[in-house]
Amino acid sequence: MEIETLDELDDHLDSGAPVRGLRLQDLDLTGYEARLAARRDLTGLVVLGGTVPLGVGELLLRRGAIVFPGVADAPVDPWRGLYLPGDLYAGLEHGYAATPDARAYHWSVDARLRSDAYCTLVRAIHDDSVTDELDEFVARRSVVGIMGGHALQRDSSAYAAAALLGHTLAEAGHLVATGGGPGAMEAANLGALCRSRPDVDDALGRLAGVPGFRPDVTSWAQVALSVRADVAGGEPVGPTETLGPSARSLGIPTWFYGHEPPNVFCDAIAKYFSNAIREEGLLARSNAGVVVLEGAAGTVQEVFQAVTPLFYAPEDAVLPPLVLVGRRHWTDRVPVWPAVRALAAGRPMEQAVHLVDALEEVAPLLLPSAPTAPTPLP
Repeated sequence: MEIETLDELDDHLDSGAPVRGLRLQDLDLTGYEARLAARRDLTGLVVLGGTVPLGVGELLLRRGAIVFPGVADAPVDPWRGLYLPGDLYAGLEHGYAATPDARAYHWSVDARLRSDAYCTLVRAIHDDSVTDELDEFVARRSVVGIMGGHALQRDSSAYAAAALLGHTLAEAGHLVATGGGPGAMEAANLGALCRSRPDVDDALGRLAGVPGFRPDVTSWAQVALSVRADVAGGEPVGPTETLGPSARSLGIPTWFYGHEPPNVFCDAIAKYFSNAIREEGLLARSNAGVVVLEGAAGTVQEVFQAVTPLFYAPEDAVLPPLVLVGRRHWTDRVPVWPAVRALAAGRPMEQAVHLVDALEEVAPLLLPSAPTAPTPLP
């Protein structure tokens, strides 16, 4: 059992329930020495990060608890879970290189640290914490994954179309999830975050002045943060898991692709060090369907990752649709569709894969939106 707030810890201690086997995650245990000293079942208690005063730490270790200390020399807090855009772009006024996002990427690719066991452990703990909170965030939500290339420019008609698709799906009650990067991913997250069509149109006009993140991520992110402040009224306040029922826009990026900065048009950002965990997690959570916009190698990889569980699905499974958008692109420029159709022939997945040209055709092909949870998760 995980305990993630001091209120939860107080309730558990007051109840007299066993503490053996509990996981205390990122808590400030200042002032808890006497209450813990009164317990005789601390063996097997696991303390993950947080603030552990010396006296509390010594007590726990003597009684057989396991204490993972906080990490002082890494650019990320491995216990924190999901991010808000402002977390990743703090200090942007000094240039993108000064932000936690940029520093985390350079730390992750530092040749001296890549095979260091300590740093490997930090990255693994971080990604597990992200997954844990992401599960709470999307619980009982209808999630549509939108895949697409990072190179799409903000001043293009294709970018505007992707934004409109994201908006349409969010208005229908879906949580729109993308790879969290620039281009088509940013467009879909932008559209989902906007609460009205005029907001979408206004945002597109303002963003077009800085069409891409090259050569300057700083100006690209600054104008986006300005637009976000007007569209969403700033960042949400409170634990991210309590935002899940009302969230419309989710980004799941990775530091593996350090050249792709995260977009800011998300209610929450689940950023991973491991691209493999990130990609599988995005596709697995897209329970209402996956929409694939035009893209290149990375998007092709995602197509076939989505195809694999459809191919091996049992006969009676309800399959989330896979919708490829752009007939000419997916049959001529990047001929993925013939392979998908060949794999689907004679299998249940044959009814779940689709190729369309018009974005208006997408929404009717997806599974209907499930009602959102009316109360925060326990």
